[in-house]
Amino acid sequence: MNAVRALAIALLIASSSAMAAPSDDAPSLAGFDDAIHHWRNVHGDAYPRYLPEDVAKIADNILRYQRVDGGWIENQDPARILDDAEKTRFDAEARKSGGSFDNRNIYTQLDYLATAYAITGDVRYRDGSLKGLQFTLAQQIPSCGGWPHTVPATQSYHPHITIADDVTAGVLGTLRKVVSDTRRYAFVDAALRTRVRSAIDAGDACLLRLQVRQGDTLAGWTGQYDAQTLAPAQGRKFELPSITGQETVGVVRYLMSIPDPSPDVVKAVDGAVAWLRRVEITGWRIETFEAPAEQFQYHSTTKDRRLVADPTASGLWARFYDLKDNSAVLATRDSRRVARYEDIPRERRTGYEWYGSWPERLLSKEYPQWKASHPATP
Repeated sequence: MNAVRALAIALLIASSSAMAAPSDDAPSLAGFDDAIHHWRNVHGDAYPRYLPEDVAKIADNILRYQRVDGGWIENQDPARILDDAEKTRFDAEARKSGGSFDNRNIYTQLDYLATAYAITGDVRYRDGSLKGLQFTLAQQIPSCGGWPHTVPATQSYHPHITIADDVTAGVLGTLRKVVSDTRRYAFVDAALRTRVRSAIDAGDACLLRLQVRQGDTLAGWTGQYDAQTLAPAQGRKFELPSITGQETVGVVRYLMSIPDPSPDVVKAVDGAVAWLRRVEITGWRIETFEAPAEQFQYHSTTKDRRLVADPTASGLWARFYDLKDNSAVLATRDSRRVARYEDIPRERRTGYEWYGSWPERLLSKEYPQWKASHPATP
């Protein structure tokens, strides 16, 4: 391994907790886990893939997937070995514009390309990363400073300021790498770096502005907000306006990553953590059990799930909570809120995580460590 390659990988490890390298030879593909999972839900996993060490080949795929204005469509496996017909199809797709920030998309590709450029020196990867960065900055929503789900919009929820799937927090985390990791992102000139800093400032202010208040108490964040009114908004038909128990964790982790946080940031973190502790569900656990195989449009399953009473159970959170009373919000694909987990059809019970343990590590380890260095201020 030459010195430039070793330096690039060391920089990657230091600057990205989401992309910790699995070996000394290559950056991890962990940032693409969500996209790969969604790809395999539809297509299965029996297809040839490049090894993580094949950085240039993976980066070539990412460039092939990139659209003309710098965006990427979601839910692609960057390590998939494409046949000639698929290459032709993606080359045609690349002549379109737009992209989706859904499922931790776009910012992951531009960051990988920056690393690929540091490793290989191939200027195509630098240029692809810059195009992705320019696209990202262009899509920031001026009314508040967050980012949309998808552009151009094809669904009613696509233009909303999106917290779901770490869209806004994920973008901001990567923009902070651009300004802090000055060696890996040395190709970003002063003018563009100034634009990035301005986007970060606007995004941070937007997150603080959008945090839900219940009376005088801070809570978490909803999955989506109307870009004009900034009111909590509906996502997909089964994602009703509500506070999200999962993505609130991502926002808190992002806010805790801010060096020298302001008193308002500290208050936002403290308020969200207190809310997560309040809404923890005890006395119940999710049980997965064998069931007849069934194929749905977006996934297949041989399992089902049920909510089981267990007086010893703890560490469970709902994906969504009512904006006022913090009751669990459960819904069907026709946007009908239901009271019981078993009232959700099996397709949504097994194809969606309505309950999980997302805040557990944050509350038990990460926040206490952070709090020791960031006491509340009057």
